[in-house]
Amino acid sequence: MSNFKVNLHKIKAFAFDVDGVFTDGLVIATETGDLLRSHNAKDGYAVRVAITQKYPVAIITGGSSESIVKRFVQIGVSTSDIYLRSHYKMPDFTDFCTRHNLQPEEVLFMGDDIPDIGILKACGIATCPADAVTEVKEICDYISIYPGGRGCARDVIEQTLKIQGNWADSPEAYSG
Repeated sequence: MSNFKVNLHKIKAFAFDVDGVFTDGLVIATETGDLLRSHNAKDGYAVRVAITQKYPVAIITGGSSESIVKRFVQIGVSTSDIYLRSHYKMPDFTDFCTRHNLQPEEVLFMGDDIPDIGILKACGIATCPADAVTEVKEICDYISIYPGGRGCARDVIEQTLKIQGNWADSPEAYSG
């Protein structure tokens, strides 16, 4: 694994899996069949900052819960950039790149499990949480020091925006 920060200046967009990245991977099933997930507010803040700074953000997940859509729309992700029921994720990643006029190498992707490997091999910078499966860790350019659901998405967004001069320590900068 080389120093991934050398290539952060090339990143124009972000894409993420949900379960195991924005969550710790734990899914609670209710008696009605709804699946409950817990998200880290710091990760959500970083996504909001990225969007405010005009970075497209995609959510590409095998999950199908409307709560996923509601969570990410609430922090500014466009519904057209939220891909549910994405079990083979490459077509959705390609669609995201095409719609935003991006080359795959301009996108940083974070995933944690086997279904994410295709995108991890195709994107510009492949990243994963500290607790990703071994097969994912072996191909990533960067393994966050944070596990899924505990700030790993914030970690890669903040590092990218800081390298590019688009991260500010003032909350007023992100009130838009």
